Amino acid sequence: MGLIGRILEMVFGQGRNVVAETAEVFRENAEAGARRAQDAQAQAMTQFGAEFGGARQGGFDRFMDGLNRIPRPALALGTLGLFVAAMVDPIWFASRMQGIALVPEPLWWLLGVIVSFYFGARHQMKTQDFQRDIAATMARAPQVIENIAALRALRADSPGAADPGPDAAVTLSAVAPEENPALDAWRRARAG
Repeated sequence: MGLIGRILEMVFGQGRNVVAETAEVFRENAEAGARRAQDAQAQAMTQFGAEFGGARQGGFDRFMDGLNRIPRPALALGTLGLFVAAMVDPIWFASRMQGIALVPEPLWWLLGVIVSFYFGARHQMKTQDFQRDIAATMARAPQVIENIAALRALRADSPGAADPGPDAAVTLSAVAPEENPALDAWRRARAG
């Protein structure tokens, strides 16, 4: 008995489990892997929130934000202004368009690149905001799924919703007919 006890003490003693430790060499511990994955996701979400959650406070930042909002309305209103100018003073408009016709093609390409970068950067910023909102929504998804499951369990037509359990008296009272004065009155009217 002493030899078996020593062997078991060697394998399982002092809080160790040599069998489990040996198995973990060949197969990952699922619980530890899930815990590591959860920790990594929580750290990523924390970093993501810290990166995009901060509000800018400085006057320079507010000024630059305001300056960044000017080009789109200026382009749209300027284009509408050109239509109005063409209708109000066609000669003035035609002379300005002749001046634009003299602009060399490389400058048009440069203008196209600048406008593309501006709107492309704005589109990327909006896309990142959208992705942040999607990530926040996905983080709430497990709670929403639990809530939906709990609500479905409360429905009258879900299986087992009206199950009285092992109580025989409740089962018998559920199948026993009750008095129905309206049904009795209807039966009397039909019989009479």
